[in-house]
Amino acid sequence: MTKPNSTAALWLATLALMVMAAMSASIHEAAKIAPVGQLVFWRSFVALLPIVIYVALRGQLGLSLRTKHPQKHLIRGLLGCAVMFFSFVSLKYLSVGMATALSYLAPMLSILAAIVLLRERPGAVIFVGVALGFIGIVLMVYPSLVGDGVRDGTLIGVAAGLAMAATNALSRVQVKDLTRTDPPASIALSFAVICSAVGLATMTFGWAELDGRAFMLLAGAGLLGGMGHVLMMEAVARAPVSLLAAYEYSGIVWAFMFDVTLLGVALDAWSVTGALVVVAAAVLVAYGQGRFSDKRARMAPAGE
Repeated sequence: MTKPNSTAALWLATLALMVMAAMSASIHEAAKIAPVGQLVFWRSFVALLPIVIYVALRGQLGLSLRTKHPQKHLIRGLLGCAVMFFSFVSLKYLSVGMATALSYLAPMLSILAAIVLLRERPGAVIFVGVALGFIGIVLMVYPSLVGDGVRDGTLIGVAAGLAMAATNALSRVQVKDLTRTDPPASIALSFAVICSAVGLATMTFGWAELDGRAFMLLAGAGLLGGMGHVLMMEAVARAPVSLLAAYEYSGIVWAFMFDVTLLGVALDAWSVTGALVVVAAAVLVAYGQGRFSDKRARMAPAGE
């Protein structure tokens, strides 16, 4: 049993966010060479190495290979593959910072789904956050609507980012359901295996020949992705999810840093402003969601 340690959890989460931003930067560059299916395979297959080592060191390898709900793992794995596919398309056409900001729409879209499907009625703070999030998206795509950005595929990247956020919202629901019966290690392993199989199947559509640089980018993305997952699991084991939820949005800082320092991406004022508005909206929704959950808990009948 890991002892609670909020300070260590925040350091681990910081490192995880930095590693995941580096993975996104690797995918952004690799997407110029290889098709998305090939990216999915390498990102998932190589990630198995750090995940399996981590699970084995914790003595959970046998436990992670057993489940009574294989069909739920399959659904979660396929949803996760869809998230990864749309994410990589987004990274192909957008900067790392913009693609990362779009991923923060997932909790907002899950709120809208809960309103429509579950007839939930969250408070005004959440509605303001959702509206603010979509204003941020408009700011981000505005240059594409008035300039030459459409020819550069920006709108394709934004559409993929929105699809990624929507499928991620569904994937989160499936993960939440799975954690009631299976350990996180089992979910991580099945996800990597299923995505590796799906990515490998795309070989029939043609893969790119990899030179040394392309191979390093793809293998590096897989290792970084697996390490980021392990680091975040360790962070979650040491602190409440509520503490890490809002902190996760600081990942936008690392994403923009990789854009500027390593990729040489020139960030325009519209994109940065829109991305920061989306992050602020996501934090606001997380805050409002916490208050809404507390309110529902207080209103629930005793013993429910």
